[in-house]
Amino acid sequence: MKILVIEDELVLCETMVSYLEEEGYRCEQAGSLELGSEKVNLYEYDCMLVDIGLPDGSGLSLIKELKRIHPETGIIIISAKNSMDDKISGLDMGADDYLTKPFHLPELNSRIKSLLRRRKFEGKQELIIDKITILPESKKVLIGGEALQLTRKEFDLLMFFVSNPGRVLTKESIAEHLWGDFADAADSFDFVYSHIKNLRRKIMAKANTDYFHNVYGTGYIFII
Repeated sequence: MKILVIEDELVLCETMVSYLEEEGYRCEQAGSLELGSEKVNLYEYDCMLVDIGLPDGSGLSLIKELKRIHPETGIIIISAKNSMDDKISGLDMGADDYLTKPFHLPELNSRIKSLLRRRKFEGKQELIIDKITILPESKKVLIGGEALQLTRKEFDLLMFFVSNPGRVLTKESIAEHLWGDFADAADSFDFVYSHIKNLRRKIMAKANTDYFHNVYGTGYIFII
């Protein structure tokens, strides 16, 4: 899952990013309203953590902008302001949750997991897609009761597909989801094909079913 952290306190921002990446999330960060706006206009995220008090403006305007562009993205407000007005304004604009500084990182992680369950998987802790069973929080995949050994990137790739049922995913969108800003520097997206090939091979070996279909000249689609 991909998270954008918008926080101008550099130490706090880097601490959150480091912790969340250890928990298996893909994170990008921005320290200003301007950079945050640039990122949400260029990329898609599963969740955004946004501070209200940014040096160049209020994070509330970014919430409004994100909901216009990507209404499916989850939003958690992180702010030192324990103001009821700010909380109500943010939630009314479409934020899903509100966390007041200081907070414990495990609590932040729990809130993110809860938000993603609600938004992506209707609150389910176990996903059953045909022959595949996915346990998102423990990052386990089972086929016929047997564990499927996936790399972190392969697991993230599978989750990206099952989170977008019936949607054609371009190589560019897959690369950006898995590698973030680093994907922009790639000369080609052959590495995307390699990851899909490996994931497809592992699933087919146990399920005897090919769920990944090429859409010529566009990308891939996951079909049950």
